[in-house]
Amino acid sequence: MIESLEKKNERLNSLDALPEHVLHSLEQIAGKNIRKRLVPGEDLIQAAAPVLETEDILSGVHALLNGWLTEDVYCQKLEQQLAQYVGARYASLVNSGSSANLLAFATLTSPKLGERAIRKGDEVITVAAGFPTTVNPIIQNGCVPVFVDIDIPTYNIAADLVEQAITSRTKAIIIAHSLGNPFDLSAIKKLADQYGLWLIEDNCDALGATFNNKPCGSFGDMATLSFYPAHHITTGEGGAVLINNPRLKKIVTSMRNWGRDCWCMPGLDNTCGTRFNQQHGQLPTGYDHKYVFSHIGYNLKMTEMQAAIGVSQIKKIDHFVEARRHNHARLKELFQEFEEFFVLPEPTAGAKPSWFGFMLTCRGNKVNRNKLVQYLNQKKIGTRLFFAGNITKHPAYQEIEHKVIGELRNTDRVMEEAFWLGVWPGLEEQHLMYMYDTVKEYLKQERFI
Repeated sequence: MIESLEKKNERLNSLDALPEHVLHSLEQIAGKNIRKRLVPGEDLIQAAAPVLETEDILSGVHALLNGWLTEDVYCQKLEQQLAQYVGARYASLVNSGSSANLLAFATLTSPKLGERAIRKGDEVITVAAGFPTTVNPIIQNGCVPVFVDIDIPTYNIAADLVEQAITSRTKAIIIAHSLGNPFDLSAIKKLADQYGLWLIEDNCDALGATFNNKPCGSFGDMATLSFYPAHHITTGEGGAVLINNPRLKKIVTSMRNWGRDCWCMPGLDNTCGTRFNQQHGQLPTGYDHKYVFSHIGYNLKMTEMQAAIGVSQIKKIDHFVEARRHNHARLKELFQEFEEFFVLPEPTAGAKPSWFGFMLTCRGNKVNRNKLVQYLNQKKIGTRLFFAGNITKHPAYQEIEHKVIGELRNTDRVMEEAFWLGVWPGLEEQHLMYMYDTVKEYLKQERFI
């Protein structure tokens, strides 16, 4: 017997129905495993980490106790909340941010899109400075990435160069909001509309950011999110595709769910009412619609336990975003003293970032990036480079077909001279001051100051 939606919703609030001693034990166990306050100089101050609380863990346990492990009511609830928060029409949960990028791009290859479908050999505009999984789906689908340089100090695509990259083979633009700082959405969206290009916002590092007071993730045809522990909210592994173009909703669902033509939720059958009365391809008339495949798809779904943690985490998203903004602003205030040695980050005009990290680019030959990050790591301050730096320099990408517009001068500079420090919500004033003091100590040691 299929459980009604009303019954499912009851289960969202049934944790309190557990015997008191069981609930108390779960709370104690969860509490012991929550991250403790970090002591500067003794504990590693990570560049990125989650902020988990007891209720987040209990929410995941609750979903497990319900006994339905795959996509169910928690997944539906988190999809609704994400779409509402970002201002997207729909959200579709997946098992990682990387899968979200793959799913979003694969959706655009669907034959159902006719002449607008992306085909092998088509060109897609992106940047070489970023995380590989923004670029990988382009290559994996047989298309040609067209790399455009970035600007410093926003670290986003140089919008004034994008039009030069557009040819008769260009079908899409897929770029990330770098370290939570939105790219110039006005300029990029205008070009996408003018030339009839698909636009995918990689919003994995930027949940909560806005551009001209509108949430990032609501501008493109689709956008992607990651819920890996380093990101703004976490489900462990996990991600989502945000869908703003309703034409793409069924295709996303199909591609995510093995390529099925059927759109029924798990546990539901015959939503269309014509399950055994259709004819598809060369299949016999009446072939069970639940096992008709209209795309060569994947299984990228999120589990119910992951979504339950996400439902708990998203309640705190505004607090998390404000903490990141505060920490970033505080580091920038402290590091003004070192502007002679570092280029400090700046937001894109019109943007209100949801910062993922505090980016520093060493100036000229004054500071050796490699020596500095090694020193910081010895002092238990975690650092990260700007992901791939210049992806075309990596072993895996030496033989790929690609194009470069102009020179990747800033991309190379970032690869050689830039790194970033953490601003995640678990960091407090003492941690930020320790970062500042340690950098100052290094500059004194090297006789720069």
